[in-house]
Amino acid sequence: MPKSKRDRAVTLSKTKKKGREHKETIVQSIRDAVEEYNSIYVFSFENMRNLKFKQFREQLKSTSRFFLGSNKVMQVAIGRADSDEIRPGLHKVSKLLRGDCGLCLTNMPIEEAQRIFNEYEDHDFARTGSIATETVALKEGPLDQFTHEMEPFLRKQGMPVRLNKGVVELVGDFVVCEEGKPISPESSRILRLMGIKMATFKLNLICRWSPEDYEVYQEGLQGSDIESS
Repeated sequence: MPKSKRDRAVTLSKTKKKGREHKETIVQSIRDAVEEYNSIYVFSFENMRNLKFKQFREQLKSTSRFFLGSNKVMQVAIGRADSDEIRPGLHKVSKLLRGDCGLCLTNMPIEEAQRIFNEYEDHDFARTGSIATETVALKEGPLDQFTHEMEPFLRKQGMPVRLNKGVVELVGDFVVCEEGKPISPESSRILRLMGIKMATFKLNLICRWSPEDYEVYQEGLQGSDIESS
């Protein structure tokens, strides 16, 4: 009986090599981009939406290049200390690659880059685990925004509803979510049905480096905070 392909052993050294080669490719791509572009920005992001970010990046592809992924790999690419940085001062940028962030290498004028990042935001439906930005409460009575076909689904989400002459009716007050508290899977589905968007995808500039100067935009990141990271 022939062996199943799923039973074939995989040499771990091969998978490790592939992963290492991928990281080395990213490192080299970043280093090449450092030589090509005038400025490097570190930016953080909130409520990342991959499709929206892809569209944002596409709009700037003629002037900029973006890198997201492992902060450690990006740090290795530009240098984590003044002894291994690929350009003077880049170890300062490396120290700010923490948490949800990325690199933007660009030839845009400073004012234009700042404006584009500061103005960009896109509203979307909140996902499970997100923090509610407001309290949404429904009063007892008819719910005209829902059709009668939705009544079984709403009950599954924990809403005390019934059909009354073909109209979805709430038999008691119901709190969908509370401000400052995590949104449950059920609440997330109800908010989507109600068309309420609580998540805002934003990009925040952290710092900018160029061969001529370096500046930090986010307060609280200068001085001892940078040195201790």
